[in-house]
Amino acid sequence: MHASAVSEPLYQLPAEVKEFRKVARKIVHEELLPLEQAYLKSPEQAYGLQPITNLRAVFPPDVVRRLEKIARDTGLWYVMVPEAHGGMGLSLLAQIAIIEEFMYTAVPFPWVNVPNILYECRGAQAERFLKPVIEGKMIHCFAQTEPNAGSDPGGMMKTSAVWNGSQWVINGTKMWISGAAESDIILLQAVTDAEKRQRGGITMFVVQRNSPGVKIEEPGIPTWLSQKAAQYIIRFDDCKVGAEDVLGEVGNGFRLGQKWLTIHDRLLRGPYSLGKMQRALDMSIKWAKERVTFGRPISERQAIQWKLVDMHVDIMALRALTYEMAARADGGEDVRAQAALVKMVAAEWGTRCLDHAIQIHGAMGESSELPLTQFYRYLRHYQIGGGTNEIQRSLIARQLLKG
Repeated sequence: MHASAVSEPLYQLPAEVKEFRKVARKIVHEELLPLEQAYLKSPEQAYGLQPITNLRAVFPPDVVRRLEKIARDTGLWYVMVPEAHGGMGLSLLAQIAIIEEFMYTAVPFPWVNVPNILYECRGAQAERFLKPVIEGKMIHCFAQTEPNAGSDPGGMMKTSAVWNGSQWVINGTKMWISGAAESDIILLQAVTDAEKRQRGGITMFVVQRNSPGVKIEEPGIPTWLSQKAAQYIIRFDDCKVGAEDVLGEVGNGFRLGQKWLTIHDRLLRGPYSLGKMQRALDMSIKWAKERVTFGRPISERQAIQWKLVDMHVDIMALRALTYEMAARADGGEDVRAQAALVKMVAAEWGTRCLDHAIQIHGAMGESSELPLTQFYRYLRHYQIGGGTNEIQRSLIARQLLKG
């Protein structure tokens, strides 16, 4: 149990979800936290990669095999997979409650993050793309952002796909693509009708990374997120794909991109942030009780108490908001604006929470022996990645003014 059990929500999750969450918490404390020091010190760990890829880069094969076996034996490998595809069939609310537990540590747990739009696969596509991703045999990346088309991809996207009578010919450049160098398939958005653009003129393709005409520039774009670059530029030069590589329908790619962004790059920022924030609070409470200055524990000082309270309030509010919006999504609501709200506050409150934690720890807060600075970098990145917080505010304002 985490130290600050008071941060638990007052309402009750279904019993089976609480049981899975309990299993996840046990795994974190017994398997992952003991590995954290080695993970934090490794130059090979990288932000943005699939968990299993990251684990293999850092730890010996026996450690990775053990963790993967735990994931598969408990069923948590399939936490995001529908029952129809061999998964747990959990609601989004249940997934979020469980994922939050794994975000408590810097060490990634090998659960498979299947992009929701890949369930649009039809016929042979399911065997070629969906099943290998579910089983961890194939890794994907999502390619929407371009050098001059980040915040306005619908209006500014230049990557094009032209039908030549037998194949689609793709030309263009994508930038800031997480994990592209490790990927097997690229979920690519390209303009197929320059007049319609986001209103029926952008198509989603599944492009195999080793296809002729695909070049991923390495070593990638260095950022402060990790010691190993995980952001890449992908260039397409007369890359040819068939009609069977279109995901969904021609012209429907922008909608699919928004569907992916809504859940994977926005709503899921809630649990991604919450786990880190809860860990920061728990660490700060423990440190404040043990750290003595001028003859007294710093926990007795009002300046420290208020920071702890502010962290606690942010966690409680974000958890309630995230759970509410996940429940709405489970109920079939269009939660694009709500997901933007979760992402925005998860990024801003998460950054603030980690800033408090680092300050409470003083010089030790800056030590790479603790996960606090890594958590801070990730949460600060959330204010940019997946759409800046300014863009999220615009989406929310549009929804408010609609009525």
